[in-house]
Amino acid sequence: MYENKRKIFSIILFSFLFMAIILLISINPKNKTGGNIKVIEITGNKLMSSNDYIKFIYNNRTKPIHTFNLSILKDRVLKHPYVANADIEFVEDEKARVNIKEKKITAILLSKGDPLFLTDESEVVPILSNSRFSSIPIISNPKNIEEVKPLTIIKSNDLSDAIRIIDAIRYSDRKMLLSLSEINLRNGGDIILTFSGIKPPVIFGRGETARKIIYLETLWANLLRGEMLVNNSSYIDLRFANKIYVGKSEKIGYKQ
Repeated sequence: MYENKRKIFSIILFSFLFMAIILLISINPKNKTGGNIKVIEITGNKLMSSNDYIKFIYNNRTKPIHTFNLSILKDRVLKHPYVANADIEFVEDEKARVNIKEKKITAILLSKGDPLFLTDESEVVPILSNSRFSSIPIISNPKNIEEVKPLTIIKSNDLSDAIRIIDAIRYSDRKMLLSLSEINLRNGGDIILTFSGIKPPVIFGRGETARKIIYLETLWANLLRGEMLVNNSSYIDLRFANKIYVGKSEKIGYKQ
């Protein structure tokens, strides 16, 4: 008899707690889904300021004209051309935190039309006003690339070669990467590299990227010191196996 009373009491108590939870959710559904978000905190951003991201979320307004929930907020964040993904959480009453994962910008692409960012996935992204970036190399004169549309993937062996060079320099010497100013693809011809602070351009050619970057790295300290042989040269040529040529452009008819 006692056991039966305990079971009945447990069932009643469980039912009461269950109904109380349902009642709380139904009374305040907005807090469950973040449906009354008015304040947004942005983290993880580098390419644009938090205020610029928030302004984009608010459709170029400085303040929202209405509140929205987490789902709508994430949808708006992911529409930004710089955003690859975002984690969003409701942190307190009327406030959400947005942790942005930006696309990895590899270079600035110069082709027909306006300059564009190029990601490591070969996606072209518009360069928005108030963008924040530095020490990004330029990729110029790609072969067979007409005017490109932003937010599209470009399939090009030329651009793949350029990205491969950037990645190889990044893994070899990040300081060298910061000095890399331009990768001139020369419409399918021999690739020319230009570095800031280094006088002679580098005739990189095509293929054997890893080997050439290793050779360039062995010469890098001398380039930075501006030693006489290098400082008085017109070019550095990496196109020949197991050799680095330093010389005058007229000897090989090279024109940058």
